[in-house]
Amino acid sequence: MVAMAENSGALWHGFADMGAVTASGPFVVTRGEGTRIWDRDGKSYLDATAGLWFTNVGHGRTEIADAVSRQLGTIAHYSNFGDIASDVTLQLADELAAIAPVPGSKIFFTSGGSDSIDTAVKLARRYWVEQGKPGKRVVVSRTKAYHGMHAAGTSLAGIPLNHDGYGELMHDVQNVDWDDAKSLLGLIERVGADNIAAFFCEPIIGAGGIYLPPAGYLEEVRAICRDHDILFVVDEVVTGFGRIGGDSWFASARFDLQPDMITTAKGLTSGYVPMGAVFIAPRVAEPFFAGGVWWRHGYTYGGHAAAAAAALANLEIIRRENLLAEATRLEGDLAAALSPLAELDSVAEVRTGLGAVTAVQLADPASAPATVLKLREHGVSTRAAGQGALQVSPAFVMTTEEVGELADRMRAALS
Repeated sequence: MVAMAENSGALWHGFADMGAVTASGPFVVTRGEGTRIWDRDGKSYLDATAGLWFTNVGHGRTEIADAVSRQLGTIAHYSNFGDIASDVTLQLADELAAIAPVPGSKIFFTSGGSDSIDTAVKLARRYWVEQGKPGKRVVVSRTKAYHGMHAAGTSLAGIPLNHDGYGELMHDVQNVDWDDAKSLLGLIERVGADNIAAFFCEPIIGAGGIYLPPAGYLEEVRAICRDHDILFVVDEVVTGFGRIGGDSWFASARFDLQPDMITTAKGLTSGYVPMGAVFIAPRVAEPFFAGGVWWRHGYTYGGHAAAAAAALANLEIIRRENLLAEATRLEGDLAAALSPLAELDSVAEVRTGLGAVTAVQLADPASAPATVLKLREHGVSTRAAGQGALQVSPAFVMTTEEVGELADRMRAALS
């Protein structure tokens, strides 16, 4: 058994005030099982966020660990550049293509969600070059949007604090209102469809505060993109692989969006090892598969063999345990159990009712850090997204009884 190391303070945490972290010390998680995690003192917590939106099948799935171990003992990884591929990576690509919302989609593997976004931005622009329309370079996102933290994702961010202080990392980026399709139409009229490459859209705004799409919004922006020959890119890093509910693998399928690209990560492996993928519709892939064209893009660990083994084991668990249906059950359970929290003076509203996702919006956003600590005292691990929205996005294995337990503990803390 490895001895527990004392915290030296060497770790630089993401999205953190390191002065505050250094002063208080980190929250150290040492173990997980199902929907619960334990800290270094042995205290257990309900994991309200499934890690960070990703542990869809729950913690402690030894069969995923075993699958990774077997693959590591065979061949851990080999480049997928040129004509090379691992057998397990080819198998995973075929399985993903079989569940793709757009039949005939191609699968480009990445190391995570931010990679997937950068990949989609580059491919969108390069596609139009191959179509003889190099002027179509502008990429569009929405207010409140989060698309990862690489250069492209930072530029696309609709959360000002996430791109402030870096200067202009990428040219030709525009932002429209997150909830108004007419805002996209207005931008097209001002900029010109001949200058716009792609529109990026989260089905549910995630890190920006967990906002559900207005009725008909997704279908309307999809139609606008189709009418104006603009690539429609759906960011399903959060919603992919079941979290959207409706017994669907993807929001793109639940809402019949027929996107040109889908960016994914998180639930692909349930976070057991890092991996992402971009689903690319035949229309976009065709110029690159016709022959004679190189797309000079890729990642050393894209399609990592051990990660592919983890993904295959994860997908098998989702199928065998019918977890897509369980996510749909959670859609109703979370709404029923957490909506009454809106009665509390400390809560402004509860946004819920679509997928295994809920936001408990605090009346005082500034109280979010203290509230997260108070929730830990009550045995709940969560985080604040956007402006003081407590994130609830549990593993699909969370039972109806555990949802009730979560609601009770949150009520006690918020009261």
